[in-house]
Amino acid sequence: MSLHTRMLLGFIAGTVLGLAANLFAADAGWLNAIVTYVADPVGQLFLRLLFMLVIPLVFSALVLGVVEIGDPRSLGRIGGKTLVWILGVTTIAVVIGLVMVNLIRPGQGIPAELGAEIMAGAGDRAPQIAAGREQVSGIQVLLNIVPRNPVQAAANGDLIAVMFFALMFGIAATVIRSEGTRSFVSAVQGVYDICLKLIDWVIRLAPWAVAALLFSITAKLGFDVLIQLARFVGTVLAALAVHFFIVFPLLLRVFGGMSPLAFFKGAEPALLTAFSTSSSSATLPTTLKVTEEALGVPRRVARFVCTLGATANMNGTALFEGVTVLFLAQFFGVELSLFQQAMILVLCMLGSIGAAGVPGGSLPVIAMILAMFGIPPEGIGLILGVDRLLDMCRTVVNVGGDMVGSVVIGRSEEGIREAPPEPATAG
Repeated sequence: MSLHTRMLLGFIAGTVLGLAANLFAADAGWLNAIVTYVADPVGQLFLRLLFMLVIPLVFSALVLGVVEIGDPRSLGRIGGKTLVWILGVTTIAVVIGLVMVNLIRPGQGIPAELGAEIMAGAGDRAPQIAAGREQVSGIQVLLNIVPRNPVQAAANGDLIAVMFFALMFGIAATVIRSEGTRSFVSAVQGVYDICLKLIDWVIRLAPWAVAALLFSITAKLGFDVLIQLARFVGTVLAALAVHFFIVFPLLLRVFGGMSPLAFFKGAEPALLTAFSTSSSSATLPTTLKVTEEALGVPRRVARFVCTLGATANMNGTALFEGVTVLFLAQFFGVELSLFQQAMILVLCMLGSIGAAGVPGGSLPVIAMILAMFGIPPEGIGLILGVDRLLDMCRTVVNVGGDMVGSVVIGRSEEGIREAPPEPATAG
């Protein structure tokens, strides 16, 4: 049985068992013990093993990607295409989200009493997120890209700073053509190869980890919170579905020259990992492997686009941020003009770039945007109960966007090698 089939079975088993446990034994002590001492530790062990590989993989993949591109003009061309892709696809995503939330208006369907009850259930978490929001200037954002200490940036998990350092290293390695430089590149290639082998070992745990993560989440969440916030959840999922199942296939067919069905079949392991971990960073090892091997994207393009995309190309996150801000504005009765919504679009685009690629990484950004438009940031407590489920879904869109972008840019550069065949159809 293939790995992605076992992952899918683990996903189904974890979800069904978790929902059943919540439905029939939500308050049972044994269920809490299973979640606390079995499911959570297994899931967290898998996540830690993946995060352990992120920094060395990001550094080695970007350095090798830049070195393999070689010509600085080619690097600038691929970098420019990547930037255009990120801005274009993220803009489309946020526009879809804003249109959907204006049409459905989910914030007007929640009684004030129910809203207060849901926010009270969030406890101290919402005020902590609101109080912890950071308001930094555009200049400071640019300065933060350049690390004072690359080792400290790596220790803090500051991926953008690590990427900048790796890009500079790679560019310098292409300029200096010496024996020492060639030895350094060979060493970096060795680091990358070791990371891939470690990924092979870690990913064998994926079916069990996926089942454990899904069991833990669904056993805690259940159906109650979903029912209370059904219109909000439905709006977010509908917008994500339009972007994922309509926009991505169109871009694949028109600009990537690839069958959407072939893409989704090849990308399935990465998409399942993204859904289970709710983290673009944790999924990056699988994303790189799938993009190169299953989708046939040239190595230099896959390494460059996917590595940058894991932090910068957060179109699903930007869509979610836009929907959430307008949802809470509707709930609190704050009318936003078309110009203000256009400003929210821009802020969501900027806020999603570099948003922490970990579960819940977009919540502080949402709190900051809410405060800027006079919407109580503590209102974020209203959506905390369903955030993990929606985080899983938007991470799939984020990772899918990286892989679609790699296919499109790879085709524009040198074509897709060994592209997956069209899936056979009955009849």
